[in-house]
Amino acid sequence: MTIGDELLYGQVIDTNSAFMGQELAKIGLRVRQISSVSDRADEIVTALDLARQRAQVVLITGGLGPTKDDLTKHVLARYFRSELVMHEPTLRHVEGIFARFNRPMLDVNRQQALVPSNCEVVFNAVGTAPGMWFEDQGTVFVSMPGVPFEMKRMMTDIVLPKLQAHFHTPAIEHLVVQTAGIGESFLAEQIADWENALPPNVKLAYLPSLGNVRLRLTGTDDGQPNLRGRMEALLPELRARVGEYIFAEEDIPLEAAVGRLLAARNLTIGTAESCTGGFLAHKLTSVAGSSRYFMGSVVAYSNDIKIKELGVKPETLAAYGAVSEATVREMAEGARQRLGVDVALATSGIAGPDGGTPDKPVGTICIAYADQHQTVSRQFLFNRGRQINVEYTTTAVLNLLRLSLPPLKES
Repeated sequence: MTIGDELLYGQVIDTNSAFMGQELAKIGLRVRQISSVSDRADEIVTALDLARQRAQVVLITGGLGPTKDDLTKHVLARYFRSELVMHEPTLRHVEGIFARFNRPMLDVNRQQALVPSNCEVVFNAVGTAPGMWFEDQGTVFVSMPGVPFEMKRMMTDIVLPKLQAHFHTPAIEHLVVQTAGIGESFLAEQIADWENALPPNVKLAYLPSLGNVRLRLTGTDDGQPNLRGRMEALLPELRARVGEYIFAEEDIPLEAAVGRLLAARNLTIGTAESCTGGFLAHKLTSVAGSSRYFMGSVVAYSNDIKIKELGVKPETLAAYGAVSEATVREMAEGARQRLGVDVALATSGIAGPDGGTPDKPVGTICIAYADQHQTVSRQFLFNRGRQINVEYTTTAVLNLLRLSLPPLKES
């Protein structure tokens, strides 16, 4: 349960629930429902009553700050028939934080150390608002700060181990296989017989996103040894069916996977971007250590920049247009020369919402890869809306990079 009007107004995105769901699954706790509640005492109480009817664990984030709209602690004290008392260890912790930053401590900051008398205080190592653990009529309630980095630290260090010990959850293992270049339905058809033959204690989930599909295998303890090893033994048959689409067998994004491929080959890369407007470069550089292989980018929206900075021939633009495989190939080749890199990627397209023609409708996208031996190009139609078109294009060109890189030389 996440608490806060800002969540309901769409001013803040609820990332806490996604994190909690992922982490709870790892210890064998299944999430039954996720809900967001306003900063109103009566609605929080109603949500608590409903939650305890369907779950043994209720995790709450938000509403623990020092301002008047932060009601969670007060509502929980009344709900569990308690009163707020000063928790001296928390008070000393809060005082230490303010002293460390040489800031004056106000009375509202001091009140952060007030907690319901019948809760077990959960230490907040990186903030001033403590968490609270209640056990009431067979249900565990845990209230944590809404600030994501505070909640994650508290959840990882204290709450998850405590839940695991309290409920004696069964062993559970996850394996992730990442695919790109194949749609969910086609992928499911390719591996249908493999999926049907999975052991009863191993379940497969399809988790599609823009341009790629993550396969997650979840295995639960069946009393037999080496659960993870037995799950890993299922993967060779999967690779035999869809190996060409697999870019990683761990939970990493495509840009990180291709970064590893570039680093392993000691290759440098640059980009020439039109319709993606620098988003491709952003994705590549979002990976820690990308300076090892990423050298730079030319964002060439206008034809003049394509000609002057990337060496695209005017006659190519005149004959085929800016959105064409011919143009995007010259963009990639020009970027490789201009940036002095081993490989280059290029994008051009009509992202929308307007600018399309009968021959080249909105969503027409061209991408290219170039190295010293070859230039490879592709054309797609991604008519999903402007931002989604950009993201699909970025995934497609990163996948083209993965498929086009030279083989790794044997040492």
